[in-house]
Amino acid sequence: MDPNQYIKLVGLKENNLKNITLSIPKKKITVFTGVSGSGKSSIVFDTISKEAQRQLNQTFTAYIQNRLPTYSQPDALSIENLSPAVVIDQKRLGGNVRSTLGTVTDTYSLLRLLFSRIGQPFIGESDVFSFNNPKGMCPRCQGIGRRVEPDIEKLFDKTKSLNEGAILFSTFSVGTWYWQKHLISGLFDPDKKLMDYTETEWQMLLYGKDKKIVLPLKNEPVKYFEGVIDRFRRMFLEKEIHQLSNNVKKFITITHCTACNGTRLSHEVLNCKINGYNIAQFAAMEIGELLKVIEAIKDPIAKPIISNLSIRLHHLVDMGLYYLSLNRETSTLSGGESQRVKMIRHLNSSLTDMMYIFDEPSTGLHPRDVHRLNRMLERLRDKGNTVIVVEHDKDVIQIADHVVDIGPGAGESGGEIVYEGDFPGLCDADTLTGKYMRDTLSLKKETRKSTGYLSVVGASKHNLKHVTAHIPCGVLTVITGVAGSGKSTLIFDVFLEQHPDSIVIDQKSVSTSTRSTPATYTGMMEAIRDAFASANKVSKSLFSFNSEGACPDCQGNGFITTDLAFLESIRTTCETCHGKRFKEEVLQYKLNGKSISDVLDMTVLEALSFFREKEVVSILQALSEVGLDYMTLGQPLNTLSGGECQRLKLAGELHRSGNIYVLDEPTTGLHMSDVRHLISILNRLVDNGSTVIVIEHHLDVMKQADWIIDLGPDGGKHGGEIMFAGTPQDLVTRCNSITAQYLRNEIPGD
Repeated sequence: MDPNQYIKLVGLKENNLKNITLSIPKKKITVFTGVSGSGKSSIVFDTISKEAQRQLNQTFTAYIQNRLPTYSQPDALSIENLSPAVVIDQKRLGGNVRSTLGTVTDTYSLLRLLFSRIGQPFIGESDVFSFNNPKGMCPRCQGIGRRVEPDIEKLFDKTKSLNEGAILFSTFSVGTWYWQKHLISGLFDPDKKLMDYTETEWQMLLYGKDKKIVLPLKNEPVKYFEGVIDRFRRMFLEKEIHQLSNNVKKFITITHCTACNGTRLSHEVLNCKINGYNIAQFAAMEIGELLKVIEAIKDPIAKPIISNLSIRLHHLVDMGLYYLSLNRETSTLSGGESQRVKMIRHLNSSLTDMMYIFDEPSTGLHPRDVHRLNRMLERLRDKGNTVIVVEHDKDVIQIADHVVDIGPGAGESGGEIVYEGDFPGLCDADTLTGKYMRDTLSLKKETRKSTGYLSVVGASKHNLKHVTAHIPCGVLTVITGVAGSGKSTLIFDVFLEQHPDSIVIDQKSVSTSTRSTPATYTGMMEAIRDAFASANKVSKSLFSFNSEGACPDCQGNGFITTDLAFLESIRTTCETCHGKRFKEEVLQYKLNGKSISDVLDMTVLEALSFFREKEVVSILQALSEVGLDYMTLGQPLNTLSGGECQRLKLAGELHRSGNIYVLDEPTTGLHMSDVRHLISILNRLVDNGSTVIVIEHHLDVMKQADWIIDLGPDGGKHGGEIMFAGTPQDLVTRCNSITAQYLRNEIPGD
């Protein structure tokens, strides 16, 4: 065995890892699995990825290093034979309104080149076809494709006068500077209701300008009136849409730019065509359709461009993204879609002997599309790269050359290697993962009966084809269908608009601050501080590391950041408080023999046996019930995964009743054993009298639904229809949709 063919890790102790030694084969696919919190990420991201990046950064000059992200050395004895690492995570691509799928994958650049070569009539080089270039952008909307306008209906209450508060936008309301200096400066009767204004007065109020205003003080400079709409537009709308405050967003309307009809481009660019299509029409086509149109172009001048473009579009199709279009804004892509777009970038790379690290790449994928993902992982490996995947999906684990199962449990109960070997060996292993590989969940036979229906009628947004859906009340409903079939549009865009009282429990981060913890987020910290203050007869503010009790040297952070100028800055444990975050005198105060720092270091499970206070115990029980036993009370919330954030939000809802809950793929980041636990939580919410709607691809969740709505038949323009609505039993016996076929294959005994 050549030792250079393995990444050798010795003595890993990062986070909960218990002195692990591990060899990972190079140029193979290795999958890490295990329950949430077992230590997978500590090995793959906090040790392997971090050290690979740190060592790569050290090859640059001190000047460059100072401008790169800094990484501290992982807690390990030795790490050998690393390759440069590329981490492909689920962070959304984001970007501003000018960033589209076409620009981020460079396919739009190739389209621009194509039009500059064979587009008729010829109008210039490729930069002319860019909506981000003044030469090619629509002059009216500046290449954004839409206009943000003030909504006059929402800005004014015409039944009131200016003195009564007819302008509803707070910055222009009664008593403000604008109200005093402009609106009641003599141009208008302040006691006249807006509905009684003449057309001239109304237009003056909205758009008037250049009229001198009589000001009460003689010394003030001459002022000129500015209409409400013009002022609102100038002060608040000359920004990117995502930069607008929520208050401003309430008073705007977003419309297609009428000059370019939303295409972002100038008339000159739109008049240049290939085979009857302009570049905006190419960008608006679904990728699967665009591929056919592109490959039909036979002009010999365009052959090399067509060949390159075709390869990139085929990669998008192979990753199951055929339903997207190149003009789709990157900020609207889901986490799973973003991750697959990032993968495609690397398929075009000719680098070899790299290390590609994936964070649950099956997230957001229907079972139908997982084989496409697997093929891509195998292609990366076959090019001579090492592929490391953190994954819970059985179908992805199955293609691994090597599997590492971490456990046996989570948190303090995890951090050990419980199995290492091939996939068949994992299926026979006496581990939690092995057990659930063998144990297949049955289909729910006895389903609950609805107590009524929440209806969506004639929905036509995006790709929905005049859909009418009746979602039953008082049961567990699963909305499913392949990627791009219209699930999110139906629920998040249409259903929530019609039922705004619904509670959405998504995977968005609950905090980005190192100062927020599960104890502060759930509200139990107040009761804990009260208990400490009462037991010691002192001020409760002493027991906050954000207030009086904070260590003076680290301000309650627990660490000191040292900037070493030309070297990477180092985060070191505070020597004064030894990472405990509190002043020494605060740590002398005890509650049942434990200091406030000891309590924040407790896991939820440990805290349950320590506390007697009802308010604290009820919150801890809720956290335990959602599977967060392993989480410490003082863990910074910015270190939680999306799945953990979602479960933290879910904990606060467990004992409420009569609500409508909408969950977005709650199995994300969950081990098979945790999925069963999640199903029992969802059932409890329903048993408490709530209506639960879950968008989900996980077959086990589908099996345990009371009602399933399956969208399809495919993605994009081939989706947007309801293929089936009924019980899981009826889905597998009466329907032949893609979902039904996969569910049938997963039923024990079939």
